Amino acid sequence: MCGRFTLAKSAEEIEELLGEIEVDCDIPLAPRYNIAPSQPVLTVLNRETDALTFTQWGLVPPWAKDPSIGSRMINARAETVAEKPSFRGPFKSKRCLFLADGFYEWKKLEGRKTKQPVHIRLKSGKPFAFAGLWADWLGADGTELTTSTIITTTPNSLLADIHNRMPVILPPGAFADWLDPQFREADVLQPLLASYPSDEMEVTAVSRQVNNGAHDDPDCIRPLSEIEFLQPDLL
Repeated sequence: MCGRFTLAKSAEEIEELLGEIEVDCDIPLAPRYNIAPSQPVLTVLNRETDALTFTQWGLVPPWAKDPSIGSRMINARAETVAEKPSFRGPFKSKRCLFLADGFYEWKKLEGRKTKQPVHIRLKSGKPFAFAGLWADWLGADGTELTTSTIITTTPNSLLADIHNRMPVILPPGAFADWLDPQFREADVLQPLLASYPSDEMEVTAVSRQVNNGAHDDPDCIRPLSEIEFLQPDLL
């Protein structure tokens, strides 16, 4: 799964990533080092025209009576996204990009009771985009929400011993096709949902303070020193 991620890059770097996808990047951005479910996430939605906007992480289907269902819908599996009732509609027509520059997983270490958090990013250090879905929800009291979910797939060789899932990272050349609402068939879209090449990624052990969603600062992604790694009680 993907349960936490980061985005600390500038609007200029995001605009460069999006390339020919013309969106308004003049949007207030604050660096985020510990983005968690139910929080606002920066996404590109394929509305009438592609729109860079914040959505709430955790998809709430239009038919849901209670928006709390979104806490269980932060991820969608690539293998079943075209079939599951909550996701098959958005998969056909409401697809999005999640903007990120890294994500976290927790690795089980031999002889340790607690898992070691790691930060995963591209070796280039550049931002990237997860494949996602979005939906609008209208409550009985008039509450309006636009929510979203990250699609996950099988891990590449770098991440296979850390977790059995990884978020789908789309190459920039696939952005336009993923956002194009004319593409609705699973046999066209499914091939885009592959694991990202392991040789373009890197993994760094980081402090366990990221376990606490209240911590959102650069220390969350600070690489552990050898002493800290060998003596976790220091963290």
